[in-house]
Amino acid sequence: MTWVKICGMTNLEDALVAVEAGADAVGFVFYEKSPRFVSVETAREIVERLPDDVEKVGVFAGDSIEHAVEIGSYARFDALQVYLLTYRKPEEEGSLQAQAMSSGLRTYLALPISIFLDEGSRNIAGFASKRPPGVLDALFLDSGNAEQPGGTGQRFDWSESSSVVRELSVYQKVVVAGGLAPQNVGDAIAALKPWGVDVSSGVEVRPGKKDPDKVRAFVRAVREMDRKAN
Repeated sequence: MTWVKICGMTNLEDALVAVEAGADAVGFVFYEKSPRFVSVETAREIVERLPDDVEKVGVFAGDSIEHAVEIGSYARFDALQVYLLTYRKPEEEGSLQAQAMSSGLRTYLALPISIFLDEGSRNIAGFASKRPPGVLDALFLDSGNAEQPGGTGQRFDWSESSSVVRELSVYQKVVVAGGLAPQNVGDAIAALKPWGVDVSSGVEVRPGKKDPDKVRAFVRAVREMDRKAN
């Protein structure tokens, strides 16, 4: 089944709606410029009220590895999702993964899809050769930019990106994000065939507040595509 993450949790009510809808994971944003920014104390309080089988993910951009691991451990997350806007040296990513693993945290790397579209197969080959299988638990591809790493509400060109996602999926579990919503997530899955999908603004009433009906409709749409694939 396609892994589903509902991101941008700021309150317990929304997190419980995501759980009830059947999401596999919920995300908490620690990027201070985001309207979905949440304090570590609030995140921990929410996490303590959620079932163990739902993955809790801390989302970071511009933070040091040590800071992300510290917050992730305190808030009792299961994984760290770290946004990078440029390539980081593989040894630094290895340090992230090693520190996360030592704290019992999975490691998700998030990159703008444009990195792979601009340079095409050269960047894909470079990414794969420098990151052997198992270094990262998943790669997130988004439509982010330097001003707004994630949560842009803008989708990237799925048709143009399908070959990129397909090639990267040979080496890594790939999660797609950016502009997803209940009405288009099925098309995204059909075009890209990702391991997972990640949504935030597409299931909101306003930034930081989820729409329960949209959350449920999003998960239903994903599961309907899973059934068609089987």
